[in-house]
Amino acid sequence: MVEFIIQSLLVTGGLGLVFGLGLALFSQKFKVEEDPRLELIQNILPGANCGACGYPGCRQLAQSILRGELGPEKCTVGGSKVVTEIANLLGIEVAEVKPGVARVKCQGDEARAFRRAEYYGINTCNAASQISGGFKQCFYGCLGLGDCVEACVFDALTMSTDNLPIVEEGKCTACGLCVKACTRKIIEIFPRENAVIIACVSPQKGPEVRKACQVGCIKCGICVKNCPKGAIHLEPSLGNLAVIDYNLCDNCGTCVEKCPTKTIVNYLRVPIHAG
Repeated sequence: MVEFIIQSLLVTGGLGLVFGLGLALFSQKFKVEEDPRLELIQNILPGANCGACGYPGCRQLAQSILRGELGPEKCTVGGSKVVTEIANLLGIEVAEVKPGVARVKCQGDEARAFRRAEYYGINTCNAASQISGGFKQCFYGCLGLGDCVEACVFDALTMSTDNLPIVEEGKCTACGLCVKACTRKIIEIFPRENAVIIACVSPQKGPEVRKACQVGCIKCGICVKNCPKGAIHLEPSLGNLAVIDYNLCDNCGTCVEKCPTKTIVNYLRVPIHAG
């Protein structure tokens, strides 16, 4: 019996050794040589593995860049420095990358946007918006439950005391995760140089906006008439919402001063909300 067990162990061990050697030889013969530039690209990328590029990690993005499927500018977190270094490594030309920042296109916090109902459900904007379009009078503005804050992996977003998201520009990497998380689509990535924004997305007519929010765009056109650069127009496809042409805007702030509802914000001068 003992002799049988010993023989079984020897046979099993021998087979394991043979198969192991076979696998080792097979892997050596058919292994795919990895491009050494892959490791270099991965080392240049910030290593945040935030997923903003659409991949689960920086290595997958590096592989895609190396295959020529995506350009290095797809990594918004790394900024122009990372893009330039990867472009130089690969010997390719890329367009200039302007530093971006997330901006909240709404000022309708608890103090200035009116509620039409109380909400006691799951404490997320996504859940609240599923119930009759949300609990606020405005069907387009911020619900203030912080889905964007939860989505930000760089701690660049906080909620004000009146439940409006505030972007800390020094921490924002323009990754866009908050943009994806916002169920109302009121967060947008802007070039940092574009400091003046229309902080409202409601296409409703002026009287309806007034009933819902104190700081919404009422489509009065005063900003259009007073802009010295002719950079603002009322866009019919958006219900005559004011829209800024950033090819013309020089951040002078005239529209901010003239806007009767204080819908327009100049980030060079005044934060969107101090709360």
